[in-house]
Amino acid sequence: MINVVALTGRLTKDIELRYTANGSAVSSFTLAVNRQFTNRNGDREADFINCVIWRKAAENLAKYTHKGSLIGLDGRVQTRTYDNPEGKRMYITEIVVNNFSLLEPKPKGQGAPVDVADNELPF
Repeated sequence: MINVVALTGRLTKDIELRYTANGSAVSSFTLAVNRQFTNRNGDREADFINCVIWRKAAENLAKYTHKGSLIGLDGRVQTRTYDNPEGKRMYITEIVVNNFSLLEPKPKGQGAPVDVADNELPF
C-alpha cells in the first residue's frame, strides 16, 4: 500500500514544542496550503491541514521557523480515534511528518535555505 503526502504551505502559528514522558520531542501544527484554483470571487482559498512531527525534526522545526514560514514537507496520513469525556468517539486525521524543508531564504548573512532530510540538519 502507498501512503505518501507532500505539501507546501505556511505555518499558521509558532511551533509549540512538547516532550513525552520518555523525553521524545513532539509538536502538532497546522499548515495552510493554498488551493490551485480561485473561487467565484477570484479569491484563492486554503486548506488547513493538521500535522504532527517527532523527535529531532520537531526540535529543528521549532528552532528554525515561526508563524508564516513557508515550508515543504513529506510524510504519511494517519487516522486515530479516542473517546471524549461525553463518551463520543472522536476521529482525528493528520499528517505524520517525516522530513521538512525551509523554502524561504534566510535573512541576510545566514546562508542558503535549509533542507532537512532524515530528521537532521545539514550543518
